[in-house]
Amino acid sequence: MFETRTYDDELVLPSHIRCRWKFLETSSAAAVLRSVCPEEWANILEVLEGFALEPTEWLKKGGNRGAIAKKIDKMFSDLGWQEMRVDLATRGILLTKSGKEIGSLPEMYQEGYLVDNFKGRVALDVEWNAKDGNLDRDLSAYRAWHEAGVISAAVLITQDRLELKALAENLWDGYLHTLPEESRDAKLPIDLNTSTTTNLEKTSLRVRRGVMGTCPLLVVAACAETWNGQPYSPVSTS
Repeated sequence: MFETRTYDDELVLPSHIRCRWKFLETSSAAAVLRSVCPEEWANILEVLEGFALEPTEWLKKGGNRGAIAKKIDKMFSDLGWQEMRVDLATRGILLTKSGKEIGSLPEMYQEGYLVDNFKGRVALDVEWNAKDGNLDRDLSAYRAWHEAGVISAAVLITQDRLELKALAENLWDGYLHTLPEESRDAKLPIDLNTSTTTNLEKTSLRVRRGVMGTCPLLVVAACAETWNGQPYSPVSTS
């Protein structure tokens, strides 16, 4: 397993961005992105710097493509990233000792899946509240694409579930204390107790088993420091 920490380098990832997110990487992913894919890396830094976790968007139902994932995807889309399906086709060519082509083997075709954001040689998914099985699909695809020479690195944006769970409970408690006493038994609109959705812990378990091979992967997780500092206040529908 090639776990590294090149994101700790100020020249790679500025501290004012680094202090607002949690990171995990393999094979020097942040440094690879900065050096090999500078435009895409600049886009990633712009999104990480510009995004803040807003309680009204965050603490509401929405599933794996809820407001948070859609907002981050929109930020990348505005910078020229596209949702893209990546398939692989491999054809064996038969050559004589002198190098003359005399035939070929049947083409092997591997169907991929829709990556949330793709640009240049970088694949980037936002896995916020999806089933954690999505991580197996994502990570195995990144490795296959890297080994085939299709991508230089991959990025996965997710959340630190336990840290955000504690923050959400505090925000909700603060909101309840603004309500009349008879209304203070209201429940959070999202389930904070499930551990089977995509998050930093689930991703780390897979990455640390060595599933990425030599593929550079940068995992970015929203945490308490990603919060914009505002209290929870539901949007009025009147």
